[in-house]
Amino acid sequence: MPSKYPVLKPNEVIKRLESFGFFKVSQKGSHLKLSNGTRVCIIPMHDEIARGTLKSILEQANISLEKFLNEE
Repeated sequence: MPSKYPVLKPNEVIKRLESFGFFKVSQKGSHLKLSNGTRVCIIPMHDEIARGTLKSILEQANISLEKFLNEE
């Protein structure tokens, strides 16, 4: 059964998280730290973000997949 989580570029994920109030805090190597003041998400700045990694990021951010995908 195919995963409902898409494979996205890091910049797409960052842009959508910023629309939810997240902002860049710091970067160490290839990992960017975003925060909204209470929650912290770590975004790997690789070519693509794998499905499982995206699921973990959304769990850290407390954002549902449906809400995340509908945010433009």
